[in-house]
Amino acid sequence: MVRAAAIGCGALLIAIAFIAAFSVADTQRGLIAEVVTLLAGLAGTGLLLYGLVPRRPASGRPKGDLPRTRGPAVRTANDLLIGSCGLLLAAVLMAGLAVSGGWLWVALGGLLLVPMMVGCTYLVAAFWRARDRQWRIDLKRLIGH
Repeated sequence: MVRAAAIGCGALLIAIAFIAAFSVADTQRGLIAEVVTLLAGLAGTGLLLYGLVPRRPASGRPKGDLPRTRGPAVRTANDLLIGSCGLLLAAVLMAGLAVSGGWLWVALGGLLLVPMMVGCTYLVAAFWRARDRQWRIDLKRLIGH
């Protein structure tokens, strides 16, 4: 019930954002419409994601069990593929900012992309440093099924 209400409110807010986008202009009323567009779109997207993304299933493990210690994980080429594609995407985004916006925008974009670049670098480094690596791409594990 709550998720259905979140989906309805999110769709309504996104519709309001689209309607307000037609009133954006270089006047005071147009600037207010731009703020309404941005905030309604942000809130609507958040509510839609909340309503559409399913909850994680509860853990089937009893509370009294001790957690199992896993051995060293076997790293597959999924880590290498995801990490290198993420670094390539960051480079393309930074190059696009350099061409269209200048070096100040590149610096700002670089600051915003730092968490993504660190995570992708970790994935590549974890693959290269792993003792047990497999040079195969597991599509089922990659897409989460």
